[in-house]
Amino acid sequence: MKIDHPENLPKMHHRRAVLASLVACSVLPAWAQFRVEVSGVGLTQLPIALAAFRGELASPVKLSAVVLADLERSGRFKSVDMTGLSMDETTRPDLAALRQRSADSLGVGSVTRLQDGRFDVRFRLWDIVRGDDLGGQSFVVPAADLRLVAHRIADYIHEKLTGEKGVFSTRIAYVTKSARQHSLWVADADGENAQIALASPEPIISPAWSPSGSQLAYVSFESRKPVVYVHDVATGRRRLLANFRGSNSAPAWAPDGRSLALTLSRDGGSQLYAMDASGGEPRRLTQTQGIDTEPVFAPDGRSIYFVSDRGGAPQIYRMAASGGTAERVTFAGTYNISPAISPDGRWLAYVSRINGAFKLQVMELASGTVTGITDTLADESPSFAPNSRLIVYATQQDGREALMTATLDGKIKARLAGQNGDLREPSWGPFQN
Repeated sequence: MKIDHPENLPKMHHRRAVLASLVACSVLPAWAQFRVEVSGVGLTQLPIALAAFRGELASPVKLSAVVLADLERSGRFKSVDMTGLSMDETTRPDLAALRQRSADSLGVGSVTRLQDGRFDVRFRLWDIVRGDDLGGQSFVVPAADLRLVAHRIADYIHEKLTGEKGVFSTRIAYVTKSARQHSLWVADADGENAQIALASPEPIISPAWSPSGSQLAYVSFESRKPVVYVHDVATGRRRLLANFRGSNSAPAWAPDGRSLALTLSRDGGSQLYAMDASGGEPRRLTQTQGIDTEPVFAPDGRSIYFVSDRGGAPQIYRMAASGGTAERVTFAGTYNISPAISPDGRWLAYVSRINGAFKLQVMELASGTVTGITDTLADESPSFAPNSRLIVYATQQDGREALMTATLDGKIKARLAGQNGDLREPSWGPFQN
């Protein structure tokens, strides 16, 4: 959960106390590389042959490896062995040979360093089954943008072959802690290229992307109490949004970006309020004797999902975005927290305590069908990819804090693990224009 009093923060965690949260992680240097470890077997994966880009051994980024890791992490693709085959975007592929390797599609390309130090990257995609040229892309970029180019190529492949937008060039935010240093990071969707947005000696929790992807709201304890800030990602400037008496926490953007919902204890117990994104006086949304927290908006902006212990234990409820009567959404189990709604409005992800373990669950909202998608024991902070196909979440694995992505059926999982630190509180940003 996202609210607590500062004096309790160091000793409470939502796995051990109702409606409490603690970031417990180690700082990740900006240079640290992530590794993607894909596990599980999907039922409907498209076999793709991806050749090493001509010239990529002399490039600071092995583009084909980044593209392939993106595609595999999506759960929609599986790689085909390209041993012994060498080609680039100018090559007319041997369709029969590739069909013998069970490839349905082929990606080929090249990367060339120009005299001014930039890199010329070219790519082409083929439908092997039909023998069709599916088009290509070309980029001239500095070395610092080579990873972004690889992600955009993966997005191109994903959309051409599945009809759905890829999310590989989007961004995630997350939080780390090391000794007395707390840090908020913005990284590529695969966890690489992490850039620090904020460092503080006090905890930082609950980062939330604005719908435009240009701002992050978050909670900082630098005033020795939870206070909500809004941070401009491009400039690094930030502004104070909520610093009322008591606790200010759990910010969530409305889909139009004009307002936020948040949890305040200014009038006594922790309740939900709405605030204009530019600040001002908050408007109270809930009127209960219990604790109401962790609001998230439905994609249409008409309703808010949130957590409340009004029934004696934390469960997820839904009410109109303007407030009023709430209906209970979760019924399985006695402890359900951390709601996240998919951008297409079809799915609710949340964390449920099951036999003492905290596990990520996914509910199809239309039917109420709930599926457990993890085998880990300490899952936290789910956040959907903007295409609603993947979820990023925090968990403990092999004795370390890590970020994971999972497909909605749980069949494909990928670990985004830093070399030198533990990671918490992930939030997946929106599509970028």
